Amino acid sequence: MSRTDRPQVSEPVYLDYNATTPVDPRVVTAMLPYLTESFGNPSSSHVYGARPAAALAQARTQLADLIGAQAEEIVFTGSGSEANLLALRGAALAADRPRTHLITQATEHPAVLQTCQALARLHGLWVTVLPVEPDGRVDPARLAAALDAQPTLVSVMAANNETGVLQPIQELAELTHRYGGLLHCDAAQAVGKIDLDVNALGVDLLTVVGHKMYAPKGIGALYIRDGIDLEPVIYGGGQEHGLRAGTENVALAAGFGAAAELAAADLAAGAGQRLARLRDQLHQRLAEALPGRVHLNGAPEHRLPNTLNVSIDGIRGHDLLAAAPGIAASTGLACHSGIHSPSPVLTAMGIDTDRALGALRLSLGRFSSAADIDSAVRALLDAIGHLTRPHE
Repeated sequence: MSRTDRPQVSEPVYLDYNATTPVDPRVVTAMLPYLTESFGNPSSSHVYGARPAAALAQARTQLADLIGAQAEEIVFTGSGSEANLLALRGAALAADRPRTHLITQATEHPAVLQTCQALARLHGLWVTVLPVEPDGRVDPARLAAALDAQPTLVSVMAANNETGVLQPIQELAELTHRYGGLLHCDAAQAVGKIDLDVNALGVDLLTVVGHKMYAPKGIGALYIRDGIDLEPVIYGGGQEHGLRAGTENVALAAGFGAAAELAAADLAAGAGQRLARLRDQLHQRLAEALPGRVHLNGAPEHRLPNTLNVSIDGIRGHDLLAAAPGIAASTGLACHSGIHSPSPVLTAMGIDTDRALGALRLSLGRFSSAADIDSAVRALLDAIGHLTRPHE
């Protein structure tokens, strides 16, 4: 499929790929047989279960190949949040290896932060939240200072969903293992966008999410290094290695597997470099049109190739998006009853309130084009002109 065969999406230009991706038409094709004639339960021993069981096995292999794992190390879940829960709660409550110290970091996804809080509240676990540097990265020395002889589970995301900042996972994993701990990595935003190998990183548990990589919503997975025991997240019939009971959604798994195979092909073809060029063109054109007013949030080098988070002096992010109906993007701000609060991620990085409220996240993807960049720049500059023009 060429890039001109993009899904039929009407305007505005879509620049919110970090929120969710469109389902690739080739993924839909891979799913269809398991929504129609191949409807059997994959646990059934008769012929109607054979093809769904084979599709599950294939999807597990496709996903494992993308991240350098073994197929038997992949457990399908209903979402990335569920995979995070299985990793954190599962490791913390494993009967033969109690984990009493959870360490995470301040810009982590709420699915991790709130799970840690719940484990502290319900099970008395000790939680340490590490600060981040102004560029959004964790200083490994801070993790080293927090580690001790107490059994420990560390959870640090691969890439931040708002800024795209990449964490030094390999170094953090080495430190964690030196003290006998386990490292979980939420890689929802990273898998499929950058080359990632679980063995090279040294992670013990890793979360992958379907709808961040052109598969449907409602499917995720957890990589579990061979030999690690977890408490199940759902009890019952023993599916997914006994960790997540319930009849598997074969169609979603088949789509997830197909998406993983497509992502591997994209990476090999240089998709990351293409997106980085488009991202940088977008940044440069905004900076040239608004000299001295455009500020990058996050590390300039250690970040995803598709993500641009910038603040524009004198402009609130939510006002800008409201005035620019030609693009679909996000701010990362929290809004409750019309009251806007600065992003906790940017606040944790030490960014002041005015700049945080001015933040805009522009995230590109497989179907983004140079024409989209042209349209986005025009829409944003027109909106800024409207917002800053004196009104009679």
